[in-house]
Order: sequence, then structure tokens, then C-alpha cells
Amino acid sequence: MVDAQWPGIRRSRAAVPLLVLLLAVLSGCVAVRVSSGQDDSGAAPAAGSADADALVTKAVKDVERFWTAKYPSLRRGRAFEPITGGLHPYTRSDPPPPCGGAQTAYQPNAFYCPDGDFIAWDAQTLIPRLLQQFGPLLVAVVFAHEYGHAVQSRLGVTGQPTVVLEQQADCFAGAWTADALAGRSPAFTGITPEQLDNTVAGLLLLRDQPGTSAAAEQAHGNAFDRIRAFQDGVEKGVATCAGYDADTIPVTEVPFKSRRDAANGGDLPYADAVADLADDAQQYWSRTFPQLAQAQWQAVRVEPFEGTPPQCATPDSTAGGSAFYCQDGDFVAFDNARLGPQLYRNIGDNAIGMLLGDLFARAAQDRRGRSTTDRAGQLAVDCLAGSWTNDLLRRPEGASLTLSPGDLDEAVAALLALGRAGGKSGTSAFDRIAAYRSGVLQGVSACS
Repeated sequence: MVDAQWPGIRRSRAAVPLLVLLLAVLSGCVAVRVSSGQDDSGAAPAAGSADADALVTKAVKDVERFWTAKYPSLRRGRAFEPITGGLHPYTRSDPPPPCGGAQTAYQPNAFYCPDGDFIAWDAQTLIPRLLQQFGPLLVAVVFAHEYGHAVQSRLGVTGQPTVVLEQQADCFAGAWTADALAGRSPAFTGITPEQLDNTVAGLLLLRDQPGTSAAAEQAHGNAFDRIRAFQDGVEKGVATCAGYDADTIPVTEVPFKSRRDAANGGDLPYADAVADLADDAQQYWSRTFPQLAQAQWQAVRVEPFEGTPPQCATPDSTAGGSAFYCQDGDFVAFDNARLGPQLYRNIGDNAIGMLLGDLFARAAQDRRGRSTTDRAGQLAVDCLAGSWTNDLLRRPEGASLTLSPGDLDEAVAALLALGRAGGKSGTSAFDRIAAYRSGVLQGVSACS
């Protein structure tokens, strides 16, 4: 978040190859645990490497089943040809085959090599860890993505920026996931909302470093864009994915605008983030509520609390009750001793923005006589929170408060922390992120 009056101070949260965010709601408060993230590529193979390799083989076979069925629709009936170069697990002592004539160095990675028409992966560290920490569905999605690059090669997709090719592969992976969700995969059955949420959490690991330019040679996309592409595939299928190009997909990844911004990362100090974001949300709803509900917006009080929360007969709560909108007192409140500081410290200032966006959206829903407690109501809350982000995203340079690189990813991480599968509405974080995305990209008109 960038305040025109404050350059921002941010602790270093540099992306590393094995950064893992483990998100859970504990004792009514959000806990976000970050692994050490050290590159331990010299370590012995992780426990479960053989299981991970077997899972990869099963996943690739199922992805080939999927493309055997779907590919002809993209090529006027032409049959699909599986990769011919095979599957190659590698370790530090047993590197992958050369790709394009050059020996490939060990990296904790998975990749498709078009010259050799093969897929290779780090069987020592990366894939076993993904399996252990996020489950088999994420591993399958990683290889559905890599196989998506093989499909691009067969379709003759050329001339697109790297970020488009990567997000098209994300979209193809989402289309395979939808096929499995529909019960057509004999290998991946009974996928649960919790597994989908774990997969989206894992996709945060695969994002670019905040501040990366979408035009960079190796750009893959921020987490917001990559999850959007994945969900495009889930929701719309391979035909939509095949139509991706630089003119049709909304890329939100932007570089920092100055060395100072890059150095401080764009986070406001915590107290300023709470005050400035609450004030901005108030102003946004003063402008927006009349068009949404044909009524004027009355300022809602914001009451951060420590210890005992303010009295409220019927709180409309989130985060396990640590934050709520109170209809009878007409105020929003959140735990300013644990919830707010933990979100800020472990995710960033726009996690506070996501929390306040949710609370103000609950107030807006209640004031126009709409539910927030069932599935449709929760998704409307998330869309309305996204509509405020849309307003922030469209502001000109020099505005008093704007988004900085990484802020959209912080919102996604906060939604995962606040909305893992379940909750009182029974709505998964996967679906909540999709609703938030609609508000971000389309504005308040997208929110019912």
C-alpha cells in the first residue's frame, strides 16, 4: 500500500524457492507460519520421494487421458500426441537431461523441455515437500501446468510474452482440475473444498517476487493473476484457455515505480495502515453505497479492541469471532492485539485492507437488507470487498492511497487465512477468492 504522504516501511520478505505459507485459524485468531525457506538443495532426498514420483506418474497419465479427450476440440479433430521424451525425476547428484543442447543445472523446480519433449522435476526436495505440505492435488496441478506447455508446443502457440504462456498453462491446469472435480478422473476422485484451498495456498509459493514486471523474460505472474488463470480453467474450460493472449487476459503484475518503493516494499506502518485504510473505506462507501442501495452511507465506527470485545447482541463475525460488524451498535470491530498485528506481520498491510474490506462490506450488505451468513451472502461480501480494491487499483499516480506491487497477493493470502474451507457459511476460500476477483476486475457492478 502506498500513501502519498508516507514512503512506507516494510520488513524483508524476499521470495525464496521453497517459501511455504501454512495458514490456519487457531483459537479464533489467524496464525500464519512461514517455513525457513532455505535452499537445502544439498540435503538428502526428502522422505516420501518414491511416493511423490509414483504420484507424478499417475498425475501425468491422467492429464494425458484428459488431453486425449479435449485436444481434438482445439485442433479440428486432430488426435492428441503424448510427450515422447519421457518423465525424468532428478536430484543434485543425478541431474536432468540436457535441454536444447545445454546441460541443465540442478534447481528445485519442475519443467517441460520442448526440444526433448520431456518433463523433469526435482525429486529430491521440491515435489516431496509440496506433497507433504499441500497434498496430492497440488502436485497433480503442477504437472498439469507443465503438460500445458507441451500442449502449447503442439498447438503452435508462439509470439506471446512469457507471462501469458505461463498463465495459459495455469488455465490448462485448472481445466484438468475441473474435469477431476466432475468425476471423470479415475485417478483423482472425491476432491474436497479443503483440498482445493490447500492447492490455492500452494499456488502462492509459485508467484513472482513482488515488484516483478510482467514484461520480464521469466515472469510467471503474481499470485492474484496465476490463481485467476487457474480459476478461469476450472470455470470456463480449455477453449477459454486456448484463447489467451496478451490482449485478452487482465495482468495486474506491475514493477515498483522507484528504488525507494522497491527498498521499502510498499507497506505502511501498522497504525497508519489501520487508520488510512479505514478512512479510505469510509470514503469509498460514501461514494458507492448510493448507487448500490439508493441510500446515503452513514459513517460506520471502527473500534479496534484489545482483550474483551465491545458489547454486541448479534455480531456478524469473521475470523472465528475476532472481527465483526455490529448491527445494533452500527460499528465494526477487530482484535487489535492478535488478529490485526498477526495479519500485518505475516502477510502485509493489505491483509489489514482485506479485513477492513470484509467488515465494511458486511455493513453494506446489512444496510441494504441482504444476508451475509449463507453462501451467497458471503460471496457478495467478498465481491464488495473486491470492488473497493478495484477503486484503489484504478487510481492515478499521486493519489493519496494506492495499491503497491504485492498488495493483491496479500489480499489473497488474507482470504486464505480468514476463509479456509468451512466457516459458518460453508464457503471455501477457493470460491471466496473467485468472488473477490470479480469485484477487483469488474467493480461493484459485478456484485449482486
